[in-house]
Amino acid sequence: MSSSTDIKAPAEQGGQVTLTATAVAPSRRGTSALVLSLRNALPPLIVFVVIIAVWYLIRYLLPEGQKFVLPTPDAVLTEGVFDPQTMGDILESAWHTTQVAITGLAIAAVLGITWAIAMSTASWVQRSTYAYAVVLQTIPILAIVPLIGIWFGYEFNARVVVCVMISLFPMVANTLFGLQSVERSMVELFKLQKASPLVVLTKLKLPAALPSIFVGLRTSAGLSVVGAIVGDFFFQRGTPGLGSLISTYTRLLNMSALFAAIFVAALLGIVMFAVFGLLSKLAVGRWYDATR
Repeated sequence: MSSSTDIKAPAEQGGQVTLTATAVAPSRRGTSALVLSLRNALPPLIVFVVIIAVWYLIRYLLPEGQKFVLPTPDAVLTEGVFDPQTMGDILESAWHTTQVAITGLAIAAVLGITWAIAMSTASWVQRSTYAYAVVLQTIPILAIVPLIGIWFGYEFNARVVVCVMISLFPMVANTLFGLQSVERSMVELFKLQKASPLVVLTKLKLPAALPSIFVGLRTSAGLSVVGAIVGDFFFQRGTPGLGSLISTYTRLLNMSALFAAIFVAALLGIVMFAVFGLLSKLAVGRWYDATR
């Protein structure tokens, strides 16, 4: 038996009764971990199978003249994903889109963190400028795309500007929230030690705000990919990205390649989100999880 419990009979020692019990804990960690992994993976797998089944069903129910607008999953794989020419074009465009997205995200992160620090340091800065951050978030980006093209050209710079505008607000809002969430008692303790505002910022507020900053980075990372693709749709000069390629496949009615490009675009956003999630765990995961 892998587990057993031995109980010795009571024995009198010095007028006292002693009861000794020995238990051998079951060694089932490996099995439990496997069961837990299967339990976590099964629901998404079931949903995926249902989605594929519904996809095939909708394709079957479409009129014969409209079936071309929805290729079957196997057609997407054979004519899109596994076609060397098509996949080569998609991956090359995805690389250009990644460059735009990372550049826009880096600029948005620097501007957003700096802006949030200024607002947390001086209340008048927050009262004067936070409303404009909200306005920037609520402006329909498509409404000002023509202006961006006129001011910044129709190539790489204009696409980066779109990325920055879309991904800036989450960085500002989350960083400001993290900086303002520091316990007042901790701030007062630093002041009692006659710490300068710079020391309070670098030694207390910024480390405490790191979890919120990484939340903003994860959110902005996905939005920067959206911004890069939106920019590609409207600024098609220079090196084409995924947006330009998707637009081309739409004009040509190459539906299998179009679906493959859409899947790669979605995967790019997921990868960007996952990378910053991993960086968050590496940077603050241990101590932050321990204090929650």
